[in-house]
Amino acid sequence: MRTVLVIDDESGLRSVVQATLGMEGFDVIEASDGQAGLELARSRQPALILCDVHMERMDGYVFVEHLRKDPVTAAIPVILMTGIMKDYSSVRRAMGLGADDYLLKPFSVEDLLTAVRTRLQKQRTIVERAEARLTDLRSSIALSLPHELRTPLVAILGFADLLKTDYETLERADIGAMAADIHSAAMRLHVLIEDFLFFAQIEMMSSDEARMKALRQAKTSNLQSHVEVVARRKAAEHKRPDDLTLQLAECSASISSEYLERILEGLCDNAFKFSGPGKQVGVRCSTGDGW
Repeated sequence: MRTVLVIDDESGLRSVVQATLGMEGFDVIEASDGQAGLELARSRQPALILCDVHMERMDGYVFVEHLRKDPVTAAIPVILMTGIMKDYSSVRRAMGLGADDYLLKPFSVEDLLTAVRTRLQKQRTIVERAEARLTDLRSSIALSLPHELRTPLVAILGFADLLKTDYETLERADIGAMAADIHSAAMRLHVLIEDFLFFAQIEMMSSDEARMKALRQAKTSNLQSHVEVVARRKAAEHKRPDDLTLQLAECSASISSEYLERILEGLCDNAFKFSGPGKQVGVRCSTGDGW
């Protein structure tokens, strides 16, 4: 039985909602204010929350804000109920904080049932898509990970075997060179594993509506400084600092600095990896038309 949490300071409205949804087979739990509702949401993990906007002890806006910040409750869909949300700015505020839908009071039984059914169906679709993406992800990793990991692992095992069997006859310089090669292959292996974990994180996040909403609020200022640091580091790693050219305008971007730098690392690494020494690698950032 799916649980629906109803939060409203009017006991009469809570009773009507409980009776209506109870006849449809829902297990309805109640709270008279946002604080009590937040505690119930954490402990009971309802499939859906119906929350009034205007309450004396933690209103609906603050409730949604707290709900979305907690990983335990962040993905629970919320329908806000209000009698005065008649202007678009209020709707935008509610949606911006993470509300999924809203109901204008007074609403009919049919309005209530339609909103609940629609939101739960959307949530089921999100979960099904997430499960499908996870299945594809498992298949992708199972097919590609062994091949990608084999190359650096073979180098590590090969050089380690030489050191193990021939260490008494090897020259000091040869031992140092082999140790450097082992370290280089191990670092490559480390980067590959980190990239696969990062890829898995992105795939799972893309199906998590609450995390996507939070992610879209991130911002990186002084983007040009991040670009320069990463580009110069990658040029140095490939021993090609003179091949790098930079044209960097002062700007910002709607992305977290962590993800921005991961993107830059991948782009710059590929640019140096798949171009020969002496070939110019140009990195440019600019603004225009609001982008």
